[in-house]
Amino acid sequence: MRNSFPLFGTDDETVYNPDELLNLFLDCTADGFAIVDMENRFVRINHMYTEIFGYTEEELLGKTFYEFANPEFVPHIINQVKEGKAFTNMITERYHKDGSMLDIAVSYSPFRNKQGEIIAIIAIYRDISKLVRIENELHRTRELYELITENTTDMIKVITKDKSIVYASPSHEKVIGLAPDQIVGRYLCEFISPEEDEILDQKLQEIIDTGEPQILRKKFAYCEQSPTVYTEYNISPIYNHKKEIESFVTVGRNITDRVKHDATIRNLDRLSVTGQLAAGVAHEIRNPLTALKGFSKLLQTCLDKEKQEDYLAIIMNELDRIDKIVNEFMSLAKPQAIQFVKEDLKAILDSTISIIHPQAMMHNVQIITNDPEKEYHLLCNPHQLKQVFLNFLKNAIESMPNGGKILIDFKASSPGKVQVSISDEGSGIESDRLRYLGTPFYTTKDKGIGLGLTVSNKIIQEHNGTMKIDSEVGRGTTVTVELDCLVNAQ
Repeated sequence: MRNSFPLFGTDDETVYNPDELLNLFLDCTADGFAIVDMENRFVRINHMYTEIFGYTEEELLGKTFYEFANPEFVPHIINQVKEGKAFTNMITERYHKDGSMLDIAVSYSPFRNKQGEIIAIIAIYRDISKLVRIENELHRTRELYELITENTTDMIKVITKDKSIVYASPSHEKVIGLAPDQIVGRYLCEFISPEEDEILDQKLQEIIDTGEPQILRKKFAYCEQSPTVYTEYNISPIYNHKKEIESFVTVGRNITDRVKHDATIRNLDRLSVTGQLAAGVAHEIRNPLTALKGFSKLLQTCLDKEKQEDYLAIIMNELDRIDKIVNEFMSLAKPQAIQFVKEDLKAILDSTISIIHPQAMMHNVQIITNDPEKEYHLLCNPHQLKQVFLNFLKNAIESMPNGGKILIDFKASSPGKVQVSISDEGSGIESDRLRYLGTPFYTTKDKGIGLGLTVSNKIIQEHNGTMKIDSEVGRGTTVTVELDCLVNAQ
């Protein structure tokens, strides 16, 4: 097909001079260009060639090609080019005029006349020194990262958006007993519970929406080394060249020992609270016991069968009441297994209120709970959260020695988050003392060991939650807790 804009006219009528066109091309190209005759002498070079190697045109023209080339490499190649063979993008090293070494990509091609005879060699050079330096630096960086990931005790994984695992560090075998080849290619949901998988989905979506790393605490469901391994993961996004998130890196740490240590501290605080509540529980049990004693005596003297049945029904109700009180109290005192399950937040609070209710009655305190518009399901340890809310309610009751009201409020603070506020009408806390709350063994009361808020804050953090205390002297205190909730739970 003829070009619509011919470079050369017919009948030797030239639109553009071929030499001028060649010079224009050689001056515009970003590659070094040289023509070498069959006697290996430079007969033509372009400006970029002099830029790459530092020689002037006068220093090169007429000189032998071998004077400036690798004597061990070039002659063998040139002889093959003279026989008609072409070489493309051969990587070699050449010296600059100042003695520095350059990394060069070079191509050699034979140049033929109209009769098809080879009359010269065309050489094209590209300086790839910067590219090679970058590649070498990337290689060194990759080796360094591999050295770190292959020897760290942290568990490092790379997962795709669909949670497929594409990399797992060798440390997994030490921590959970699974070698990388037993993990790579599988999905992360195979190693965690469905509830934890739902929380993970929420965390990944939050990373996609905000670009901010997230923290996830979870229990490994599949572990060869130990029946239970608790881990804490930092999840960060990995971006492609378009600044789009294409995968995630997770760095996990075995926190099993820390969890057990925290459990010991929680047990100490729980036993302290249990002892302080014992008097109220005893008072609450005494009332149904009095009724049981009275109706038992009536049964001994009553001959009316219908009244006997009524008395027995009352006795059974009072026994059920005692059973409920004792069970709730014992569930608080008994050490619990550290496990996360799906639980309704209101059910946790209702159970907590039933435990603290006797003490509230003794202090003439009314506990008011608003009914939430919907259920808020959490992936949590319900016994630990009961301990948290019990601490807050006990503190609120003790702040109102003359009685008062405690208001418990629920609301969704944001998608996947629920907020619980516990407000009292107590004396409040001075601002200079407020900042020390949560410090181990610091207490504003005559009784207690000063671990309640410390333990509560720790439990909330382990549930990926936050705690805030607002107080005003003479008006009362509000404790606000924000927790992750399962957005798809009904």
